[in-house]
Amino acid sequence: MIKRERMIEILEETEVLLRGHFLLTSGKHSREYMQCAKLLQYPQYAEEISKGLAEDFKDQEIDIVIGPAVGGIIIAYEMARQLGVKNLFAERENGKMTLRRNFSIPKGSKVLVAEDVVTTGGSVREVMEVVREQGGEVVGVTVVVDRSNGKESFGVPFKAALPVEVIAYNQDECPMCKAGEKEAYKPGSRSL
Repeated sequence: MIKRERMIEILEETEVLLRGHFLLTSGKHSREYMQCAKLLQYPQYAEEISKGLAEDFKDQEIDIVIGPAVGGIIIAYEMARQLGVKNLFAERENGKMTLRRNFSIPKGSKVLVAEDVVTTGGSVREVMEVVREQGGEVVGVTVVVDRSNGKESFGVPFKAALPVEVIAYNQDECPMCKAGEKEAYKPGSRSL
């Protein structure tokens, strides 16, 4: 596993941590946002982080690594490369996470779900459901940044390169909104 100090060094170097008034995919508001897409611009960091995460799963006999589009595509690919297995990604079609492009998961396949950032775990759970619908077995979840600081649970081994707690508020409780600050900005890729 990559050390916390090294992860923070990488996040600072790649300017991943943003500060302001943000609307998260979950619908909550926050003063901080982790824009991991900026991190994944640098293949050497994706490789370094994935190599550390892959160590936790190398003995699981994984057949496939899958990530949700868009955020999980690169990290899932790099995890699959590190583990020497097949890589897939799930994407939304008519608002529902699904496999497209003739992707399939053979029944009984052991599958690792990989994502860039977890806050509420919604996208990861949707991908897990896709895997199960296809007859695969989810054997673990891995992420670059766990914004829940370990509070999310998926019922399988869950490893994050960096667990952090970024405080998020419901809109009606948001101190930035109450103070009349500029409207929350949505930097993520998924519309609500």
